[in-house]
Amino acid sequence: MASDQDKKNNKNNNNNKNKNDFLQDLEKKLKSRKDKEKKDDKQKNKNTPGRFSLFLILGLIIFTIYMLVNSGNNQQQVKEASYTDFYNNVVNDVITECIFIRNKNIIRYTINKQKYETKIPYQDESLLALLRKHDVKIDSKDEERSVFVESLIQLLPWILIMGVIWFFLMRQLRGRMGGGMNFGKSRAKLINREQVKERFTDVKGCEEAKEDMEDVIAFLKNPQKFSRIGARVPKGVLLVGPPGTGKTLIAKAVAGEAKVPFFSMSGSDFVEMFVGVGASRVRDLFNTGKKNAPCILFIDEIDAVGRTRGAGYGGGHDEREQTLNQMLVEMDGFDTNSGVILVAATNRPDVLDKALLRPGRFDRQIIIDNPDVKGRKAILEVHAKKIKLENKTSLDAIAQGTPGFTGADLANIINEAALIAAKENKKKVNEQHLEAAKDKVIMGVERKSILIHEDEKKTSAFHEAGHTLTGLLLERADIFHKVSIIPRSRTLGQTSFLPEDGRHTISREKILTNIKVLYGGRVAEELVFNDITNGAANDIERATKLVKAMVCEWGMSSLGPVTWGEKEQPVFIAKEISRRDEVSPEYARKIDNEIYQILTQSYESVKQMLQSNIKKLKLLANTLLEKETLTVDEVCKLLKIKKPTGKKFLSSVS
Repeated sequence: MASDQDKKNNKNNNNNKNKNDFLQDLEKKLKSRKDKEKKDDKQKNKNTPGRFSLFLILGLIIFTIYMLVNSGNNQQQVKEASYTDFYNNVVNDVITECIFIRNKNIIRYTINKQKYETKIPYQDESLLALLRKHDVKIDSKDEERSVFVESLIQLLPWILIMGVIWFFLMRQLRGRMGGGMNFGKSRAKLINREQVKERFTDVKGCEEAKEDMEDVIAFLKNPQKFSRIGARVPKGVLLVGPPGTGKTLIAKAVAGEAKVPFFSMSGSDFVEMFVGVGASRVRDLFNTGKKNAPCILFIDEIDAVGRTRGAGYGGGHDEREQTLNQMLVEMDGFDTNSGVILVAATNRPDVLDKALLRPGRFDRQIIIDNPDVKGRKAILEVHAKKIKLENKTSLDAIAQGTPGFTGADLANIINEAALIAAKENKKKVNEQHLEAAKDKVIMGVERKSILIHEDEKKTSAFHEAGHTLTGLLLERADIFHKVSIIPRSRTLGQTSFLPEDGRHTISREKILTNIKVLYGGRVAEELVFNDITNGAANDIERATKLVKAMVCEWGMSSLGPVTWGEKEQPVFIAKEISRRDEVSPEYARKIDNEIYQILTQSYESVKQMLQSNIKKLKLLANTLLEKETLTVDEVCKLLKIKKPTGKKFLSSVS
């Protein structure tokens, strides 16, 4: 009995199990069907605007074709006849009846089942009598056409054109928004971890920045290592530096080293013409990052959306400010253990909102400055691997002669050298090609086709010789490198100097020496020709700016260590709209006198120095007229002086 009962219970359990399985399968099928129906409805609704516009345009085209065909048929059915033919047919009793169309001033009649119409050219009073005489049946009417039809026919071409334009605009807009009206979706470009090819070995010239980013890489690889000890990894990293220094490259290299996805956007991608779109894109970007964690969210040129709030006259109800507010909220609520790092880049940190830079948002600011001579050489070596370089070609001279150059500038020099070698049908790039490329980038393209008057060429030679000789005679001047009177860009000649490398400050004596070198060209013109030209305009401008900075900003004058006046601040970064003038009229005169005295004393000092070495000046200028370009070795040999040595950078005076 017990076993029968157990069998019965097992059977019931199996039945219940089968029943439950059946119900679960049925429920899954129903749910799947509902999801499919929802998806179909959504797709249907999504395509409705496109289908409607398509049907509308097709309908307009069909209607237009119909009207044209109908108009053509009417033209074929009714033939035009001259008034003379009509008159002769009446006289010959060919016409038995006619209809006057009053509003069009025409007569219609039929001959052998063919319809004709004739325009009445003038008022003929005898026409009715003639028709009655020949027993022609006369009728009259106004040919009416619906106002709606008349208006539709007139507007139809414009409606058709506007419909086509609207269709293509909507199609393009849907394409830009990802196939639908998804204005709020972020436009972040995803680079998968397998596609990120950049590594730290590709980044040169910014070793300190790479060391700061090592923490970010370690966190992305192993976040538990930091969370166990209670350390809080930076939520955001702001890369600050001039354009072309490699901010985007470093961000990609971090993603490549950590082997995580890389989402890239520009600051301008957030701001749209529709209100609220920017804030929606910010939310979508952060949600996308959380779904793909660990990853890096990179925002390039963040100053486009992160400028100081309340800037200028726009007030706080600006779409850009709403976007910034949403970004601040998202970063404040960002989980430090989520495995998402926000990296942003800008070359204008001074315009960013202070709330964006506080700890807890962009916790770390990394400065990526222009590389030094060692960094420049390393960058040149990286880019030189991409071209065919002669074995004994040295990059030291190019690295030393390109101060202030960024990685992008150095890459441009390597590329220009390769182009020059290719134009000369050379198989490899040598040092001459690199030097020519450097001169082209720094000084501009040689203007070989320009016609220069002989007097102008002579003046230019003495002008550049004045710069050169002044720089060689002054002990604290920068090291002379090259002088040329070949026209480049907007100048007729250039003198290149190589300042001491590694300097971050400048002394008063050094500034006065630089001012004297700038005045060397103008002084040489005055001494030799007893006349002056406008060729020294840029030299005078630079000298005046240096002296103004000495007196008003750096306290390097007899007026003492005082800053005079305030710097003007642009309105768009929410600084002062007006500038307060804190200089009294009495001290304004003293400042002007101090600037004038420093400039005139420097000018007179150079005048005495070049007057004492006038023979060397003429020898150098005449040789320059003959050869057009002289290097430091050639000048030192010509003047019989020792070649200057030292670590160097490049600057130029024209």
